[in-house]
Amino acid sequence: MFTGSIPALATPFRDGAFDEVAYRKLIDWQIENGSKGLVPCGTTGEASTLSNAEHHRVIEVCIEQAAGRVPVIAGCGSNDTKNALLHMGFSKKAGATAGLCVAPYYNRPSQTGLIAHFSYLAEHSDLPIVLYNVPGRTVTDIEDETVVELVRRFPDRIVAIKDASGDLSRVADHRMGLSKDFCQLSGNDELWLPHAAAGGSGCISVTANVAPKLCAEFHEAIAANELAKARELNDRLFPLHYAMFSDASPAPVKYALSRVHDWFSDEVRLPICRASDASRKAVDEALAIAGLI
Repeated sequence: MFTGSIPALATPFRDGAFDEVAYRKLIDWQIENGSKGLVPCGTTGEASTLSNAEHHRVIEVCIEQAAGRVPVIAGCGSNDTKNALLHMGFSKKAGATAGLCVAPYYNRPSQTGLIAHFSYLAEHSDLPIVLYNVPGRTVTDIEDETVVELVRRFPDRIVAIKDASGDLSRVADHRMGLSKDFCQLSGNDELWLPHAAAGGSGCISVTANVAPKLCAEFHEAIAANELAKARELNDRLFPLHYAMFSDASPAPVKYALSRVHDWFSDEVRLPICRASDASRKAVDEALAIAGLI
């Protein structure tokens, strides 16, 4: 259902408020440079520090500016099932293609609780769901058997997974338990190449925020089975993948965007702080290797 380079968009702030003008510019730049989808209000979008009103406005602006040119997978996750459903309802009305629903964080639900949570969302909304497994942030891991059970119960509702577990064996596990056409997206830029080789169809990417053209070309090389070119592009991008997490995310990617575009501020919201000097140095070096500055 989804393929290619899909940036998990950073949310620009200026003087503490959502910078709508910069966000619209970012969206146009992404689409013009080959991004095949957009994810507003994900982890990189600082969804955890947005009010519900801000959260919905960011999604609304993204859908409006994309204007049907690429699919929009709206961040709808929450550790409160009813609030996740609220986000899904709004996103559906706004015209989102799907909702990205992270495993509930902090609560630490059991696998039974996860099945109940995602089943409730699938039963009460007709917006397609992209599962988001990132146990390094949520603590809770959506185990393979749980993914298989959910997709078997709701094949028309639960249509994809963004896997940021770092466990590449899961791609094959999901393929064995489900249709080989089930859409699997990498949630780790540095694992994009082996994830694709195992059967993944693309990446919901942090790096694509600042290097959309390179990431799009990288995916095209993979899809065309041009492995030498894919490896060459991977080598150019690899330092950037790590630099994006050289400090608490999304501070490094916002700094990177501010280096590439004078209209994008590196402003973040507490408890995240602006990128440290060491992080900025790592980002600058990686941008130079990638040929972006």
